[in-house]
Amino acid sequence: MDGTATDRFDTGRFEASRFRLASLAYRLLGSAADAEDAVQDAFLRWQAADRQRIEVPEAWLTRVVTNLCLDRLRSAQARRERAVGAWLPDPLLDGDPMLGPADTVEQRESVSLAVLTLMERLSPLERAVYLLREAFSYHHAEIAEILDISESASQQHLHRARRRITAARRHRGDVDPASARRIVEEFLAAASSGRTERLVALLTDDATAISDGAGLSRTLLRYDNPQRIATVVRAGLTPTPAKRRLAGGTPAVHYALVNGAPAVLFVVDGQVVGAVTFDVTGGRIATVRGIAAPARLVRLAEAWRRHEPEAPLIARW
Repeated sequence: MDGTATDRFDTGRFEASRFRLASLAYRLLGSAADAEDAVQDAFLRWQAADRQRIEVPEAWLTRVVTNLCLDRLRSAQARRERAVGAWLPDPLLDGDPMLGPADTVEQRESVSLAVLTLMERLSPLERAVYLLREAFSYHHAEIAEILDISESASQQHLHRARRRITAARRHRGDVDPASARRIVEEFLAAASSGRTERLVALLTDDATAISDGAGLSRTLLRYDNPQRIATVVRAGLTPTPAKRRLAGGTPAVHYALVNGAPAVLFVVDGQVVGAVTFDVTGGRIATVRGIAAPARLVRLAEAWRRHEPEAPLIARW
């Protein structure tokens, strides 16, 4: 095989792993753009490496991507960005290959917005061990080699990560899709009609609402009282000329699945300008997240433009 053919073959080997590497990087970083950058950096390192000396390309690439992501998580810039409380994971439309494997409960949970947010409580190493074990089924010996730690250290990191996530995670388990959709549609109808009492009834007693303020606020807006959440949601989902100007037009409101959870998307001329996601448990809504910062919606908006949506819940908001 000549050099050009070898390069094509090796590029093909990398491309065969691209989606898996991207889904690992996204889980580690919570940012689609950063995940894409990490995978591209790994490709450049793959091209520069003596590939004949790499016995198991998949393991080599996993190690490179994982450590690139850990470097990013440990950087001073990343710590500043996340420390001020202005961080939410990028939402992804269901079907996006960056969401990766979804065969087990652990795999589905690891890419939910709830768990991606909870993983901010973990150290970078705890996060890496947790994801490599729970979402990608690596053994501790393999994780130890990837992260250059001992097997016992890998086991300890996993134990701490599981304990922290389990203690903080109040709402887990799969939700019947039809029931979740019905609850979200009721919530949207109540908000649109100004029925605050119905909104309160649809929320759990310990519900939380989080908004990125459309990227206009340096910190997240957070509300924990159901009555307060209902008031804020009713105001936020009431259309006004100012909101339509900010959105760039009059949105249609579509139902969608985002990171495995029910959501409504605000769409102007095929462009997603806002997303509201819901964690539903026991027939009520536990968490509402409003995401409208354009930088967080880039990949979701691109996926939506390739998507064939069903009729909107609200044709003109």
